[in-house]
Amino acid sequence: MGVFSRFHRYREVGEQANVNNVSRYGAPEYSLFASVKVFTLHQHTDILDNDGNIVYYADSKVISLHDKTKIFKASGELVAYMHRKLISLHERHYVTMSDGSQFELSNELFHIYKDITNIYGLGWELRGNMFGLNFQLYDTDGSVIAVIGQKFISLHDKYCIDIYKREYEEKVVAILITLQHMIRDRKSAACGGGGSSGGGGGG
Repeated sequence: MGVFSRFHRYREVGEQANVNNVSRYGAPEYSLFASVKVFTLHQHTDILDNDGNIVYYADSKVISLHDKTKIFKASGELVAYMHRKLISLHERHYVTMSDGSQFELSNELFHIYKDITNIYGLGWELRGNMFGLNFQLYDTDGSVIAVIGQKFISLHDKYCIDIYKREYEEKVVAILITLQHMIRDRKSAACGGGGSSGGGGGG
């Protein structure tokens, strides 16, 4: 993939860990793979393990002012619930985990080339590049929790999530789903859609 491979972090199910991630952060503890499908009335995201088995899934209405989304384990057990603040300059989204813990994602404005998304309630930070389609999630100590890479061209938005602290896996999944919606909202707004389409995974 030439020069592009130096920066991109996406890989397919069953492939070796991304060489760029291993070089910078070491081998991940675990990896997940998300595929987003948008239907007429709703959006569905499957999240697979490295063997291609569904581990989590998420469903949301395509047309929804608050972009309400539920995330489940493959067994059907609720993992998290996410919704968007209706009017917000900072693209604010709220997440409630099944244990009742809550946090919110909010973008810092005026970063032209890189996005900085603060995760209030956890003290984590998501850093990335909308154009490079790569994002890194850091904890309060600045240690990497996960690295997310989006496939550059795909009929369905696809993501690879390399997880470095597996104890945070469910929160990472919830953040990934929320990030998908934030990216799609921004693209919808840029195309004149105003972000009222219900948000959805990057694309």
